[in-house]
Amino acid sequence: MQLQEDLKKNFDFFKSEISTLSIGRATPHLVEDISVDYYGTPTPLKQLATIGIPDPRTITIQPFDKSKLKDIEKAINLAQLGLNPNNNGELIRIAVPQPTEERRKELVKLLSKLLENARIGVRNAREDAMKEIKNSEKAGEISEDDRFSQQELVEKAVKEANAKLEEEADKKEKEIMTV
Repeated sequence: MQLQEDLKKNFDFFKSEISTLSIGRATPHLVEDISVDYYGTPTPLKQLATIGIPDPRTITIQPFDKSKLKDIEKAINLAQLGLNPNNNGELIRIAVPQPTEERRKELVKLLSKLLENARIGVRNAREDAMKEIKNSEKAGEISEDDRFSQQELVEKAVKEANAKLEEEADKKEKEIMTV
């Protein structure tokens, strides 16, 4: 069913979005999608360099083309992630700071916005599925009883999807607020 596929895509997108929320631990997700000007073409950092995590508080970025160190450093600063890149001529080191209480609260607010966007995606998938069911009934492909049973299945899938999103958001919020 298309609904299950849409709900899974929505959930996977939500998980990838919240994985970029910085909680004081180094992770490649923080920087890998930063767009860097590479000879006039915006290119994701993960395609231009090796991103390493030598310890829980440090990210290292070693570009394949050392002449692009300055461009990578500039892109990280422009991304406004609160990270300070340190360029030593060979690679870039980034010390990931422990977030302040204020920053943690900002991250929780951002998490709430991301959760709401995911819920909107679930509602849109539900609407599409309901329209499909009604159109099938109008076309004579299914009976009224089949329509009701399919609508119940849709509602059950939507309820499960929302519960999964809520669970994932709660887990991330606890992770953010843990000092």
